[in-house]
Amino acid sequence: MRLSKTWTAVMMLMAWMMLSVPVHARALPEFTELVAENGDAVVNISTRNKTEQSASSMLPPGIELPEGSGIDEFFKKFFDGPQGGMPMPRESESLGSGFVLSADGYILTNHHVIKDAEEIIVRFSDRTEIDAELLGSDERSDVALLKVDATDLKAVKLGDSNDLKVGEWVLAIGSPFGFDYSATAGIVSALGRSLPSDSYVPFIQTDVAINPGNSGGPLFNLDGEVVGINSQIYSRTGGFMGVSFAIPIDTVMNVVAQIKSQGYVSRGWLGVVIQDVTRELAESFGLEKPKGALVSRVVADSPASRAGFKAGDVILEFDGREVETSSDLPPIVGRTLVGKQANVIVMRDNKRKTIKVTIEELPEDEELAATGTKPGRFVAENLSMEVAEIRPEQRDKLEVKKGGVAVMKVEQGPAMMAGIRPGDVILSINNVDVNDAHHFVEITKDLPTNKPVPVLIQRAGQSQFLALKLGK
Repeated sequence: MRLSKTWTAVMMLMAWMMLSVPVHARALPEFTELVAENGDAVVNISTRNKTEQSASSMLPPGIELPEGSGIDEFFKKFFDGPQGGMPMPRESESLGSGFVLSADGYILTNHHVIKDAEEIIVRFSDRTEIDAELLGSDERSDVALLKVDATDLKAVKLGDSNDLKVGEWVLAIGSPFGFDYSATAGIVSALGRSLPSDSYVPFIQTDVAINPGNSGGPLFNLDGEVVGINSQIYSRTGGFMGVSFAIPIDTVMNVVAQIKSQGYVSRGWLGVVIQDVTRELAESFGLEKPKGALVSRVVADSPASRAGFKAGDVILEFDGREVETSSDLPPIVGRTLVGKQANVIVMRDNKRKTIKVTIEELPEDEELAATGTKPGRFVAENLSMEVAEIRPEQRDKLEVKKGGVAVMKVEQGPAMMAGIRPGDVILSINNVDVNDAHHFVEITKDLPTNKPVPVLIQRAGQSQFLALKLGK
């Protein structure tokens, strides 16, 4: 009995001691092995590019040549030579990072690191320098694939960016400000981030310190696998402010596969202008919660218009993949094979509807793809003029709330005779309101001949009618 009481007391004492010992926080990750294992696979990228510069532009800052005094002509002759303004070649350089994709010499970096380069030099950790060949690059995803004549290179291991989770540790290796093979660490701050200028890339947002020179370098997970390419930062000062973005490695490898197979990158195009679904809009469209991509406009002569999409459709699913927010849709469509027929589930009139659409290739000019204009703009041949869509950011400046087309070019013909000028906005023609550029061209095809028709234009903020007359 006494032994039992003693044992009980001992157990209580041990329990109290265990509870009294402070609980230590989980240790921070150890990066030394990761850096040692992968440092040799990270490279420095430098480029040389010859640009033309007028010698007179090389005057010291703050010195201006007064016009009409004769002094400016003297300096032009002195600096630019007897012909005045003869361009002088100037060699410029850029610096960035990259990494070895495979042992046989394939190397990845950013498009903006090698853009317009005449010579690309890859420097390895042992200071060996090799000239690289540019196999291809893609400006939209900011990915470039290089090739050097080398074998048995130390290459990185590739991970799966789809497995990333917000809050997990990641590490970047690169050359910020020219300091070779610098390592910085942080966590994944957000996934699937869409930036205004890069809607086809679902960026990985991190708080890893990224500075000029880091661009093109790898982003590693704790398993030593590359999950992204460091691409850009958000900054109001030009320096790192705690927000950086990396291109997911699955997006990168899709670009690499296309460059290797066809030498360029093509993307799927649907042809809709979309916006987020707010709580109020969700209720009005019969949705239980805000979800999907709301179609605010269907681009004329696009896959979406041919498939029967309408403004007001809420895209909930595209080709078997759910669309949670509007930013989810462009990357999904962009990675869809050109020519593929995709099933799209939309909410229309409070009912779910499936639409079949054949995906086409995204035009080279993304702005044209968004507005529906074709390369070369829309041409109204019988009026001898060219028009284009009014971009959303232009409407406030032009004071045009909806519809209308911008006049881009006017040649000798009926439009010029009527007094229409480049820069005018055509709001209606023959008493028919103009919806967009495609609609304008269709209206002009049915205009009567030898009979004046009214054209409502807006010029310098003022509306006025002009009389347009077609000949036989």
